[in-house]
Amino acid sequence: MLLSNQDIADLVSWRRKLHEQPEISGEEAETARQVVEFLNETGPDLVLEKLGGHGVAVVYQGIEPGPTVMIRSELDALPIEELGDIPHRSTVQGKGHLCGHDGHTAILAALGRVFGRERPQRGRVVLMFQPAEENGAGAAAVIADPRFADIQPDYAFSLHNIPGIPFGEARIKDGIVNCASRGMRIVLTGKTAHASAPETGVSPMKALAFLMPGLTSLSTPDFESPDFAMVTVTHATMGAAAFGIAPGYAEIWATLRTLGDERMAELVAVAERLATEAAASQGLEVMIDYHDIFQACDNHPEAVAELRRALDEENVRHDETTLPMRASEDFGRFGANARSAMFFLGAGEDYPSLHNPDYDFPDDLIPIGAKVFARAARNLLG
Repeated sequence: MLLSNQDIADLVSWRRKLHEQPEISGEEAETARQVVEFLNETGPDLVLEKLGGHGVAVVYQGIEPGPTVMIRSELDALPIEELGDIPHRSTVQGKGHLCGHDGHTAILAALGRVFGRERPQRGRVVLMFQPAEENGAGAAAVIADPRFADIQPDYAFSLHNIPGIPFGEARIKDGIVNCASRGMRIVLTGKTAHASAPETGVSPMKALAFLMPGLTSLSTPDFESPDFAMVTVTHATMGAAAFGIAPGYAEIWATLRTLGDERMAELVAVAERLATEAAASQGLEVMIDYHDIFQACDNHPEAVAELRRALDEENVRHDETTLPMRASEDFGRFGANARSAMFFLGAGEDYPSLHNPDYDFPDDLIPIGAKVFARAARNLLG
């Protein structure tokens, strides 16, 4: 794969530097600058910056015409305080690389060294460092950037590390591998009143009390069924923090989750009807909006076949167990115009979970992820 021991040491050191300086979705300017600085040393043929925000695309052109293979990682960290006791712990209060995007980025940086030293025979490799995955906005923003048309891929690949799976093993399958999800915010507006005369106001209390169990009752828990749906109430607030005021305002937030996008549309319609009817029954105005919208991540069979071939040739054990996953991932948007597939790389069975405050990406996954992607790209491009 053309990676030396010194390359691995450099990549680990750089990954830990990124880990110390986490930036959350939409704020990845310094991380992007670090990527450009590191990859410029590999002599790429094209670097696109500020793609869909703080995204960076690094291109290695082949000798002959051919397909475009895009390999994608994420730049953003999480708004969670890191509590682990490691030398490279986050130096930014309230923020941490607790999902492993720093490690995924280091895997792509490894590929930069590989293809910088030996270009593909045909086509081109595009390393896509995507911003804002955690809030679901990044992939859509990158695709909407007019410059993305110039690097539109024929194949798109990505990975995510997964604790709970034996270290270095992979999980991959055709079809849905990550659920569709979205955050639903329901705002109920009535009229405040003196607490001694609540009848003179319009309180959202009954509607809020009805919607919390009502929304969750829309769940259909059979994850093996295409009708699977999950509604999780994540936040609720009502009125002012005062004893003298009957409330006139409330919010309830819920995450809606389904296996596919069509089922999501059905769930949204039912949830909206429930909220609208609850508000009307109490004489309330209602406003509904959506946040953190993720489409289902649907692996294309041809792209999966290429990754399976690469995994086999690099002696990485793989199967379909644990898939699909309930968690969401915005990589699926790249599949609208490309044969795309994502696989999942085990971080270890007894390892802190993603988004845990003591999680840290296992550095030994860097060469494993890199060799699988390098092999897949070489098989397609030579």
